[in-house]
Amino acid sequence: MPLAKEEYISDAWKEGLFNNKVVFCTGGAGTICSAQVRALVHLGANACIIGRNVEKTESVAKDIATARPGAKVIGIGAVDVRKFEALQGAVDRCVRELGGIDFVIAGAAGNFLASINQLSVNAFKTVMDIDVMGSYNTLKATIPHLKESAQKHRVDSASLKPSPLGTGGRIIFVSATLHYRAAPFQTHVSVAKAGVDALSHSVAIEFGPLGVTSNIIAPGPIASTEGLDRLLPAPAMREYIKSQPLGRIGSIRDISDATVYLFSNTGSYVSGQTLVVDGASWRMSSQNTSSGQMGYPDFLLSGEAVQHVKGQKKSKI
Repeated sequence: MPLAKEEYISDAWKEGLFNNKVVFCTGGAGTICSAQVRALVHLGANACIIGRNVEKTESVAKDIATARPGAKVIGIGAVDVRKFEALQGAVDRCVRELGGIDFVIAGAAGNFLASINQLSVNAFKTVMDIDVMGSYNTLKATIPHLKESAQKHRVDSASLKPSPLGTGGRIIFVSATLHYRAAPFQTHVSVAKAGVDALSHSVAIEFGPLGVTSNIIAPGPIASTEGLDRLLPAPAMREYIKSQPLGRIGSIRDISDATVYLFSNTGSYVSGQTLVVDGASWRMSSQNTSSGQMGYPDFLLSGEAVQHVKGQKKSKI
């Protein structure tokens, strides 16, 4: 359903900031990515969001379009980021209908709780394929358009004046903080996100000379997201919030504002970086030692299995 402006973007940003810009986002029907896109659309951009579920993706696209009268938001479902051809087709449609691609958000991801003992080879591979290969496929399909946009919107190297056409040629990879210290039951995600981070850094080096910027947003615990609901069941939420340095968990607006910062002129000299938006959560030494009722190391030593793992299949290995 449509969100009030204050729920997904702060009042610090200039209206029309992204007029005539186009954003392409994988995982765009998810809670965090849809908020990122909604903020950009509110500020003038048109958008194309990608997802696997046709009905959900198209519905979320229509909802995002309510952020600004006259906004064009395309929702393309039945697209698996692990399949380059499907992703390329979505990119081609985006360019054909919206005129180009100036910004990319690579946000498609997979996550669930499982110990290494429970984690089958196929399950591990699935997360790697969605996060790492999906991010790489997104890059490969969109980079020709990002290079073209970057050339149109380069900052003048002599005067340092921004382009009168605004910004363009920028990509953000949505990552996490789990792999900074390591976390039980999140081995698959930690390894995948480390790969995503390395990919972003390489993009910044290889395509920086062409004007393309590449950065990472690493969200911490964000309210009302499926990831947080899985990792931290409701009964443990109150104590968890009390343990946070800022005494709260994050909001989707926190991530949207970080996105606007990186895509606007404020981020013109920021590339190859990781913007952690977690209220210093990952720096707490007590974190990553438990998840809900699964206290570390007692739960691991008990030999019990993590319950309610969605889509888990038995494996011979």
